Amino acid sequence: MKAGQAQIAFAALSQETRLRIVRMLVKAGPEGMAAGSLAEAAGVSASNVSFHLKDLEHAGLINARRDARSIIYSADYKALRGLIEFLMKDCCAGHPDICVPALADVCCPPPPAKRKRAHA
Repeated sequence: MKAGQAQIAFAALSQETRLRIVRMLVKAGPEGMAAGSLAEAAGVSASNVSFHLKDLEHAGLINARRDARSIIYSADYKALRGLIEFLMKDCCAGHPDICVPALADVCCPPPPAKRKRAHA
């Protein structure tokens, strides 16, 4: 990702509702969510969510597809990965071994450790 693209993406994510929408879409997975469901979950009107979705789509962070009479939005994981790579490209002055542990738990953290039962 080039600096100009990253700036557009960060500008889109700098608004609270848009950031919340992207996080909801990341959580929803490739199936995505309908615009109406996003509006309801974000607590905004349909016209308001439409405004934010257009901005996120323009920034290349989400995709839209038609499903019958609904428009389904999903996160563009390739673009989000590109944004993360842009930030981490020169991680730790050429010592990626320092960054790997920090990034390992970001996407899919390991399950919490099981507690051992205390014997009575």
